[in-house]
Amino acid sequence: MARPPQNPPPKKPAGRRDPVASGERDASVNRSASHNYFLLEKFEAGIALRGTEVKSVRGGRANLKDAYGLVKDGELWLINAHIGPYEHGNIFNHEPLRTRKLLVHRNELNKLVGKAQQKGLTLIPTRLYFRNGRVKVELAVAKGKQNWDKRETERRKTADKEAKEAMARSRKS
Repeated sequence: MARPPQNPPPKKPAGRRDPVASGERDASVNRSASHNYFLLEKFEAGIALRGTEVKSVRGGRANLKDAYGLVKDGELWLINAHIGPYEHGNIFNHEPLRTRKLLVHRNELNKLVGKAQQKGLTLIPTRLYFRNGRVKVELAVAKGKQNWDKRETERRKTADKEAKEAMARSRKS
């Protein structure tokens, strides 16, 4: 008995998906965090957003430069994170600088309470990205740098870069 010919698998759409929405690229990165702080430990947290905020993050309108995390009343909050208003929004558009709740497991929160209350340590968001269609924030437990710390870090970076370049030159010849 002859089998009928099977249909080929459906083709993927010709256009590429947005790299931010698919998780290939970060939606926002706090580049000044590693310059101003020693990043001791990083962890991931979900973030409670409104619909227009998610659309703005997909559009690349998020800024974490002055943001920080705060543990208050047994909950974790993201303060001063700027998510610009959605371009096609209406009267129900969100406020750009509103305080947003971060979603973490209770045991992670308990660890953070101890670390965040130590003198000189704070919670700094380092990047905002998508994972499985959900917006995530990478938070770091950080200790502030003094000016001499920043200069020392810069010297170390240049020394490492020069050493790598010298090794690459020696390999070529």
